[in-house]
Amino acid sequence: MITIQSTDHFIETCKHLGLIVVHFYADWAEQCKVLKNVFEELEKDSGLNHVLFLEIEAETHPTIAAQYKVLAAPTIIYLMGGKQVDRVDGVYTREIVEKVRLHAALADDLGNLQPSQMTTKPVAPRNPETKEELNARLRRLITAAPVMLFMKGDPNTPKCGFSRQIVNILNEHNADYRTFDILEDEAVRQGLKEFSDWPTYPQLYVNGDLVGGLDIVKEMVDSGELQSLLPKKQSLEDRLKRLINEADIMVFMKGSKDSPKCGFSRQTMDILKETGLPFSTFDILADEEVRQGLKTFSDWPTYPQVYVKGSLIGGLDIIKELKELGELTSSLKGES
Repeated sequence: MITIQSTDHFIETCKHLGLIVVHFYADWAEQCKVLKNVFEELEKDSGLNHVLFLEIEAETHPTIAAQYKVLAAPTIIYLMGGKQVDRVDGVYTREIVEKVRLHAALADDLGNLQPSQMTTKPVAPRNPETKEELNARLRRLITAAPVMLFMKGDPNTPKCGFSRQIVNILNEHNADYRTFDILEDEAVRQGLKEFSDWPTYPQLYVNGDLVGGLDIVKEMVDSGELQSLLPKKQSLEDRLKRLINEADIMVFMKGSKDSPKCGFSRQTMDILKETGLPFSTFDILADEEVRQGLKTFSDWPTYPQVYVKGSLIGGLDIIKELKELGELTSSLKGES
């Protein structure tokens, strides 16, 4: 997988004539790490030798991200002949893999790649994954999130009754969990059985430790143990309350403090930095749920939004007005 270093690097790499799969990721997003493993496995497929896999850190390369309207990580963009032909927003492993194979096949069928035109990736010879390497990958996977479910399919489309039942149980308990589709990775499917000494699926892990399969989970439901074991999904309202109180001065904006992604956010940063007061920011482009939810929560339709000790001060116009009145610093300190 090629990691894009700059806009010029991206432009040059996109001269590849075959299918290009672009993974816009964020270092802090655990689900992006899971997808990276998926792409590394796809690269091993000899039938996909002409597919180029790229990864771009969305926050580090906002110009490229904006070009493809990337609002959250992970986002997967499919390019053919330099043009976008498809996309997947979010962690939908099955859909992502199916679209890779579909567009790779269409490229050949539609004659987009003539043998004389094909840009073949230099493929280094790969040795089979050793047991130690597989076990290391399995350890990374089972700890990719506090609660990991290895199942057939995904939560939206379980591919067996047992997987469907355990997903229903986790959802009923409002559990905050991630999943891995073992049908997409035969090495993981077989290796995890031996690694955890558990022969069937689904398999549920909490903090890297195997809890068990469906029968064990059902027993824990009956005994009341499961409720206390699983971390719960935070309601949007609770999450927003936590976010606006993360610092005495919190700014919800497009981009980051040092890399604003719109003129209003940039002006707000310039004004706040002049005060010399410490403040924190949250990039609403990286989280659509927060972006939409905060508008309703605070009854304020635009960004940026500035909060002081959990209370909304306002947007850029209010900040400018407070500055002109000489009241900005005292307002940001919560003194007025």
